[in-house]
Amino acid sequence: MNQLQRQNTIVEHLDAVGACSYQELARLLQVSEMTVRRDVDKLVLRGGLIKSLGGVQTDHAPKHFYESVVQQRLPIHRPEKNQIAREVAGQLQPHQTIFLDGSTTCLVLARHLAEKLDGLSIVTHSALVCMEFGRGTENTILSLGGQFDPASACFVGPTTEEAARRFFVDVAFLSTKGFLPEEGTFESSMATFRIKQIIAEQAARVVLLVDHSKFGQRALCKVLDIGQIDEVITDAGTAAADLALVEQHGVAVRVAPREYLAQERPIHVS
Repeated sequence: MNQLQRQNTIVEHLDAVGACSYQELARLLQVSEMTVRRDVDKLVLRGGLIKSLGGVQTDHAPKHFYESVVQQRLPIHRPEKNQIAREVAGQLQPHQTIFLDGSTTCLVLARHLAEKLDGLSIVTHSALVCMEFGRGTENTILSLGGQFDPASACFVGPTTEEAARRFFVDVAFLSTKGFLPEEGTFESSMATFRIKQIIAEQAARVVLLVDHSKFGQRALCKVLDIGQIDEVITDAGTAAADLALVEQHGVAVRVAPREYLAQERPIHVS
């Protein structure tokens, strides 16, 4: 391919998928990442594309496709996240190795687990999850490290991805921005979703924590196929039709009882 052909291919691919890493584009075009970066720089100057951490995305997707910073997401559907977290915390046992992603749902779960359980080994790329478990508990916290992304408060990038490949956890708890049971999960943060993919490939069990508002929603990037998910845990507000659709794809579903909507101490992020 010449330069014009490469750039046209990049634009066409991003129109189809919304966002992509430099590594993925290099594989698609069969050129070096440096060549891809030069092509992307020229396309960004022309307009229509936005450079992001580790890649590039379109600038014309609906606003709800993009991820907001973690501080803005913490209060959203907090009672439902609390409901889900209580259900998970009641089922886990000491001496398990688990992964928690940097979602606000997993951050609420981290608060519950840190208060109720000892003896867990927690792998995470979230600085906030590390802080929750670091409040004097007897759990082992393993941070993936890497480049710090302030918007998600997570470690991201090639170093983080390399570290993720070393861990084979008992259960990976993941959340998502959008969930279509007939397809899978969708994310907006390109910096973090590759880590979820790596962990999901290596976990003995993948559990999706998803409140009712995420069902039927898309975001910029497809992350997990429905076949990669072993169980979905959701809140009591999820429609029966959505639950049935998940089960039709052979995925176990657990609905947290409404009585778990009890108040809890808020999580503050400065």
